[in-house]
Formats: sequence, structure tokens, C-alpha cells
Amino acid sequence: MSKHADPYCLRSRLSWRLLSLQAAILVALIAAVLAGLCASGFMLAERDEDRVIEIVQRALARNAQGDLIVRQTPELKQLRAETPDLWFLVRDKQGHSLSEGPVPAEFAAIGGGLDQISQARLGWQMFEDDPRKPAARLKRVDTDAGNVQIITATQGRLTGAKALFTTSLAFLGIALPGLLMMGTATFIATPMIVQRAFRGLDTTADEARRIDIHQRGARLSVEGIPLEVVPLVTAINDALARLDQGYARHKRFVADAAHELRTPIAILNTRLESLAPGPDKTRLLEDAARLATLAEQLLDIQRLDRCGHPFTNVNLAAVAQSVAADLAPLAIAAGYELALDAPETPIETIGDAAALERALTNLVQNAIQHGPRRGTIGIRVSRAPSIEVTDEGAGIPADQREQIFEPFYRLTPLDRGAGLGLNMVREIVLLHGGHVSVADGPDGGACFRMTLPPIRQS
Repeated sequence: MSKHADPYCLRSRLSWRLLSLQAAILVALIAAVLAGLCASGFMLAERDEDRVIEIVQRALARNAQGDLIVRQTPELKQLRAETPDLWFLVRDKQGHSLSEGPVPAEFAAIGGGLDQISQARLGWQMFEDDPRKPAARLKRVDTDAGNVQIITATQGRLTGAKALFTTSLAFLGIALPGLLMMGTATFIATPMIVQRAFRGLDTTADEARRIDIHQRGARLSVEGIPLEVVPLVTAINDALARLDQGYARHKRFVADAAHELRTPIAILNTRLESLAPGPDKTRLLEDAARLATLAEQLLDIQRLDRCGHPFTNVNLAAVAQSVAADLAPLAIAAGYELALDAPETPIETIGDAAALERALTNLVQNAIQHGPRRGTIGIRVSRAPSIEVTDEGAGIPADQREQIFEPFYRLTPLDRGAGLGLNMVREIVLLHGGHVSVADGPDGGACFRMTLPPIRQS
């Protein structure tokens, strides 16, 4: 059983993935830089003169004659063992000096020229720099022997903790600000870029929402959408084209079948009329009439797309009078009275008169066919504008009042009706921008109401 992936936000996913990629690239770049520095010996050239100065500072003292001496402290012994090339030069303001190791002649000759300097780093001339000649560190400190000046250029051992601290500072000082800046730019720029790129797709989605069953030949626009989405829109357009072709074939089949049925139905009615009167003849004539109604309803389905182009002013009172005159004989023969309540002044809407007549005819025929063969069927035109058809039958259950307008739906399974009449009414009314509803009639039964839009006065 396959699992369906949940929808996701493309903007958020792109932002997080871009940020992750940038962070990975930044970390890899820093690692490459650090590796390159280590390979070039830069990290090994890291100085720790301050540690040497601190050890010498704690080891300095004076003898009885006032000369500077170095006490053999455990720290100094360890420093000597770790640093074979250890050298330092100590000098006080009185001119006493003390040195250990191979002090470079350039630093040994400084003398009292830097007595007023508290600390400094002493380097070499630009064109004479030699990586094997490290710069010296000068610092004036207080010791047991008084205030002295210590110069050293000894490379101290870089401890693991200091290396980790130095690397952390490098990352925090370089990588973290860069990552924060890129992340901020990513979360601001990515949604803007995606939104602009998908602006055309939003327009295409709006076009898709406006497509309905009555709109043939509709296609989605591929202008202004990303190239990656064009195949999807093209596939949808191809599917719409196939649906149009299938719908056209279906319409032709239904229309041809309905037209072909009209001739044999007419021949059947002619032959039934020649039979001797009796209950069998009456039932056969009713069955033939229902068959003829079904054929006309199938043709009405095909006429739907052709009605309303262009719409004109339609007098609903005149439509009701025409339908009442046509169906009065059928209603009276079935045992009903047909009552018409329409004002003499026109009640107009914009639409197709023939389509509205078919819708009203279907409502009246539905009342005749499914009623109790007694009582009154009423047609009432009001200024809403609307047309109501009422009967005195059993009515429509409240839980089925929406379903009865679906095609081929019937209240009772054994009903001989095809279930197309009310669906046809709804489609015609929707095509005119109105709506149809059913409620309880004033004298029992059902009340079907077609509400249509009024004519707008300019």
C-alpha cells in the first residue's frame, strides 16, 4: 500500500536547503583554509612568547651583588626541555642585563633604546624577511628583581586547549557572521524570488478555477510560468482537449440516439391510436408519452450549450402563459386542475425564452407524472423575478431535496421516470445565473421555485 506524500511549502523547503548548502560550503571552505595553513607551516609558526615571558618573569631574582639571576624553577626546566632553541634577553633600567641562548645580534644591540616602551613586536625589513627569523616580542614586566624588560622570540608549544580556542575564535569570527548574513539573505530573498517566479503560475491556477462543464475549448496559458512547470500545464491542456473530444462524441451520440428514437416513437403512437379503447391502450399510450418525453429531454441536454447566445429580454409571464396553454389538456386528462397566477404587466429577465419554457415545462410535467391524479397544479409568477410550480402531492422529503436535481436520481427505485427532468431544470437556471429550490407547498405537496436575475437598469 503506497503512502501519499503530504503537501509541502516550496518556499520554506528551498530556503532551508539553500541555507544548509551554504553552511556546508562555508564549513568546507574553513576546513580547507585551516588545512592549507597547517600544510604551509603557518600554524606551527604560531608564537607563544607570552608564556615564555611569564615563566622567565617568575624565575628572575637578584643576587647579593644586585645582579640579575635566573632561578631554576620547574617551569623553566620544562621550558628548556621543550624548546631547544630557547633564548631570551633581560635588561633593567640600571643597565644590568641577563641573557640565555643564542640571542640574535640585532636584538642584543638594542640596549637602552627602548627603555620607554612597555611592549612591542620587533620585526625585520620587508625585503629581508626570512620565515626562519621570527619576530621578537618585547615586554616590560614587574618581577622579584624589580621592573625589567624581557625580549624573546622563542616558539612555545601550542597546547591543545589553545589550539581549540584559536580555531573556535576563527570560526566564530569568520564563519558565524558570514553564515548569519547568508541565512538572513536566504530567508528574505528566496521567498521573494519564488513568489516572482510563480506569479504566472498563480494566474494559470485562477484560469483553471474558472473552467466549468459548460465551457468548451478552455485551455491554460503557459505565458509567464517557469519552464519546469510548462510540461505539467501542457499535459493538463492535452487532457482538456481529450475531454472536449470525448464530450463532443458523447453529445453527438446522445443527440443522434434521441433523433433516431423520435421516428419509431411517432410510429408507435400512431399504431397505438388505432387500437380499441381500453385500459391496456391507456397504459401503452402513457408509456409511449414517457418515452417521447425522455427523447425530448435528451435533446434538451444538447440544446443547453446552444441557448443563451445572445440572451435577450424574456417576459416570464408570457412564458408561463405559453406553457400553461400547452400543458392544460395533459393536466386535465390526468385528473388535475391547472391554475395560472401571472400579472398582466411584464416581468422580465435576461435569458433564452425557449430554454426557460423547457425548464418550466419539465416542472409541470414532473408534477403531473408524480402527483396523486387529483388536486390543483399551480403556476405563479412573481416580481423577484421567479416562477413557482406547486402541487398537492406527497411532497419531497427534506433530506432528498438536493439529490433530486442530480441526473438519473429518482425518489422511488421503481419510478418509471428517467430522472433527467429536474437536472435539466437546474442546468438551465444555472446557465441563466439563477437558482432552483424546492420547499413545502402552501396546501401540502411540493413547491418548486426558479429564481432568476432581474434586468439591471443602467
